[in-house]
Formats: sequence, structure tokens, C-alpha cells
Amino acid sequence: MSSERFLKEVQSIGEKFLLKLQKLPKAEPVEVVCFCVVLLFIVTVLVLMTIACSCCCYSCCGCDGYNETRGRKSQVRPTPVH
Repeated sequence: MSSERFLKEVQSIGEKFLLKLQKLPKAEPVEVVCFCVVLLFIVTVLVLMTIACSCCCYSCCGCDGYNETRGRKSQVRPTPVH
């Protein structure tokens, strides 16, 4: 899909969403509830994706508080006995 087509698709979805929001005050209660359920579902999915991505980044990208120097091992030499 080309970027122009994708942008047009996103714009049309946004326009439909705004149109639906404008009609919402005049809508029947069932439509309002359905719209709220769909909106809640979308928000929940986005929040869960954000949490999953942040947890993945936290474990994979070295964001867990360890320094790179901490991972290196230094040799311990015994002290000479006199």
C-alpha cells in the first residue's frame, strides 16, 4: 500500500469518526452505548499494546538498570604468601 493511499484511508477514517462524534448527541441510547463500548475496546487494546511493548523494551534493550561494565568479569589473583 502506498503512503498516499494509506494517508487517505486514515483521513477518511478520521472524518467518519468526527462525523459519528457530531451525531452522537442526537443518537439513541443504544448507539451511544455501542459507540462507547467500541471506543473502550480500542483504548484498551492501545493501552495493552503500550504495556506489552514497554515490558519487551525493558527486558530486551538493556533498560533494566544494569551497566555494561557490571557484566564484565575481572580476574581475581591470589595474594602471595611469604
